[in-house]
Amino acid sequence: MVEIGVMIKEYLKENGITQVFLSKRTGIETSKLNLALNGSRRLSLEEYAAVCGALNVDTNKFLKPRLPV
Repeated sequence: MVEIGVMIKEYLKENGITQVFLSKRTGIETSKLNLALNGSRRLSLEEYAAVCGALNVDTNKFLKPRLPV
């Protein structure tokens, strides 16, 4: 399963957006953002909403439905 942070990182790369730019737009420390985009930490709901807002995308953009196991 691909983590949300990794999908956001791919989106940034495809659109020529830097992590520093996103960090400044969201107020999330660059180091924390980098960990999330590399799959080492999870974004909080508030951080995820801020990222989507900064990227001007719907909050469903990076979410994939999961079925209960």
